[in-house]
Amino acid sequence: MALTAPVTTANRPRGTEQQAARRQWWGRFALRWIVLAVLITVWQVATVAFPSPFFPQPIRIFERAALLWLPGANGMLTPSMLNDVLPSLARVLLGFGISVVVAITVGTAIGLSRKFGDYVDPIIQFLRAVPPPALLPIFLVLFGTDDQMRVMLIAFGTAWPILLNTIEGVRSIEELKYETATVFRIGFVGRLTRIVLPGAAPKILAGVRTSLSLGLILMVISEMVAASSGIGFSIVQAQRGFGFLDMWAGIVLLGIIGFLLNTLLTVVERRILAWQRSSGRETA
Repeated sequence: MALTAPVTTANRPRGTEQQAARRQWWGRFALRWIVLAVLITVWQVATVAFPSPFFPQPIRIFERAALLWLPGANGMLTPSMLNDVLPSLARVLLGFGISVVVAITVGTAIGLSRKFGDYVDPIIQFLRAVPPPALLPIFLVLFGTDDQMRVMLIAFGTAWPILLNTIEGVRSIEELKYETATVFRIGFVGRLTRIVLPGAAPKILAGVRTSLSLGLILMVISEMVAASSGIGFSIVQAQRGFGFLDMWAGIVLLGIIGFLLNTLLTVVERRILAWQRSSGRETA
């Protein structure tokens, strides 16, 4: 009588594993959106049963948001999109981009040189402990009320998670890899591109994702002071004018922008770290 081996993870067909992983992914995806749909439904029922000008119905908020932000039938962008959304996106992306370049560069230098890290560590610990919104008056004095002030504030506030994660990622690389590079006579640039940055990439990208949410927060805060455009400016103006429907529409827009940016960053992160999954390594 022939014996059949039990089906385990090791000998399970690859197609079956992919189907199981795909079903799990769709299950998690559906669960997330079902929970969100239930919360919105409860909000809708509560606002219908107990009307309040401060908490409009979600359906009215979405209708107002579509009217303010979505292009019309002619395909033209609305004035709110041109005057508020696009300037805000430009500020946060520019400030975030500056912080990524500067923080990764400085963090890599500190991670590679313990002596340099010891010199600048007190300065880093002091500056990162100061809440960026508290520095808003200083940035107003230094850079004025133009977009430069908002971009620099976003860059300053979002740099710290990337900087600290880069330092930790570079210092966590095994010494054996540097010894191997020495044996094969790999120069500094080669070590940087083949060992340092790839090895520290998981921690760097974790800091980048954290900084992205901070960038949106600082964008809104900076636009609430001495501004004439932007999503934060429009939310404050709506609140001061008792336009609570417009205020909630702006809040919903911020949530959508944050979700889309985080999704885009997740896709980029998976592409960058694809080599680790193919080699069976776990990402941080």
